[in-house]
Amino acid sequence: MTYLKLLRHIPFLIAVLKHSLTAFGGPQVHLGLMQHRFVEKRKDITSEELMEYNAFCQLLPGASSTQTIILVAYKRGGMALAFLTLLVWILPATFLMMLVAIAYNYFDMRSGLQSFILIQPMAIGFIVSATIILYKKAINNLITKIIFILTAVFVFIAFKSPWAIPFVIILAGIVTNFSQKRIPNDGAAPKTVNWGTLFIFIFLFLAAGILSEEATRKNWEQHKVINLFENNYRFGSFVFGGGDVLIPMMYEQYVARPNSERVKKNKRDVLKISKDAFLMGAGMVRAMPGPVFSVASYTSVMALKEKTMPIQIMGALMGSFAIFLPSFFIVLFFFPIWQNLKKYAIFHRSLEGIYAAVVGIMLGATLQLLGGISIKIEYYSSLTLITYIFVFMASTYLIYKQKIAAQWVVLSTIALGFLLTFLNTNWSF
Repeated sequence: MTYLKLLRHIPFLIAVLKHSLTAFGGPQVHLGLMQHRFVEKRKDITSEELMEYNAFCQLLPGASSTQTIILVAYKRGGMALAFLTLLVWILPATFLMMLVAIAYNYFDMRSGLQSFILIQPMAIGFIVSATIILYKKAINNLITKIIFILTAVFVFIAFKSPWAIPFVIILAGIVTNFSQKRIPNDGAAPKTVNWGTLFIFIFLFLAAGILSEEATRKNWEQHKVINLFENNYRFGSFVFGGGDVLIPMMYEQYVARPNSERVKKNKRDVLKISKDAFLMGAGMVRAMPGPVFSVASYTSVMALKEKTMPIQIMGALMGSFAIFLPSFFIVLFFFPIWQNLKKYAIFHRSLEGIYAAVVGIMLGATLQLLGGISIKIEYYSSLTLITYIFVFMASTYLIYKQKIAAQWVVLSTIALGFLLTFLNTNWSF
């Protein structure tokens, strides 16, 4: 990418930075904000393309929100812009989670976490506004309405399963494949598959595994940093189902495994994190903007707790880069293959069902999040409940009707949370 071409993409990268600083609440919220920022405001892609990208990324291992925004950038400016977008997207969350880990040992973070309580109803409002917009575009006949409703119900019931979302996307595509929908002939040439991304992905996977084992066996001075890279690269390569699957895998790696009889017997100097410290990070990442995979920054610092501050910072950056890198290589290798497959009737006709399933997934996620709030109702004060409802309704209205920029809604919500925490001692979870 030449210097002049890079200048042309600076407004896009600024938009990505704003997105990374306001994308609270997980993948479904991220999709809603992408619809708001990159479809409605900037016109970088269409709603149909966004739904297609999101559905495609749900079928791959890795961070689906990250892969979706990589594809938005790839369409606009190719691989170079896609890589720059990856960096801009992950760095804010990486930096914030690194600070949380460093501060963990020095401050009581309970009150700070409590001040972010209003992020959840705000995030649900974001999903609802995007669901309404995408519903109008994707749900236009009886079969798509049926797929939409059944998907929402299934996702609500099986939300925690890593296979729930890929399953309904594939099934929805199969159902609409029985239609007689014609394939538009756009005359586009077949997409070239970039085999280099696959080779680099495999090379790094093998090299990281071999070096990590060698470093541990020979007890290299900084072997734990190499172990961190290998662990996170492996997580990023094999995690299906997003952060809800990643965090239990990390718990097994850093908390359960070091305390197993086998590891204790072998006296291996493995990476380990205390249970309390790990759970703090797993909770705080939900209150941060950006991808849930940024928890790797936190776990990397905590796993290097006995090291110096510069080593901890290096570990956070290396661990974060390692966990997101597979998402970059995997999505850019498989996307041209997906584009070529769409030229066949069996795949083209499936898109109608896939779009309907994506909207159903968003509704199912909304119901799941609302259910999580209702379970805790008996523990909330009346002020908390009233404020929750107000923030939820205001966020939905401001994003859907008034088209207010997401960053202003987020900043206002955080400010309100801090104000109520400061003024009211009964303000609680």
